Amino acid sequence: MTTPLNKKSVRSLLILYNELMNELRRRKVIRSTNNPVGDYTEHLVKKKLDLSISGGSTAGFDAKDNKGRRYQIKGRRVTKENRSTELSAIRNLKKKPFDFLIAVVYKQDFSVDYVAKLTCSAVKKHAGYSKHVNAWRLQMRRSLLNTPGVIDITKKFKA
Repeated sequence: MTTPLNKKSVRSLLILYNELMNELRRRKVIRSTNNPVGDYTEHLVKKKLDLSISGGSTAGFDAKDNKGRRYQIKGRRVTKENRSTELSAIRNLKKKPFDFLIAVVYKQDFSVDYVAKLTCSAVKKHAGYSKHVNAWRLQMRRSLLNTPGVIDITKKFKA
């Protein structure tokens, strides 16, 4: 019989987390040992949109389509403890490092809530520059799905 999680020691939970991350890497769902949201989002977007993920850390974009268009991929998991929809830092936006940004917003259980495909100009319009982090910040609110330059592609991810 398995011990319920709430009965396990902190050390046992961390070991379980490590094993989980190793298995996700073995299955090629994640590529790093970071928070799995980013790697999982790249994996999901690649699969659903038939993109080629760039090797290593390519500055400004994460993937390309068969026409050579560049995609920045961002994911955000919203939880009851943190309802923020702010995506991670977007760097060098003025240099147009990507053609499209794909933003996936997850519910707490990692199910997809909504997904948007934004043009680079739409990102520039809706993001704000933060001198503190030397990058642009974008709140990927559901209301952005109804603005010019933003396409709601949620249905592709729910199929």
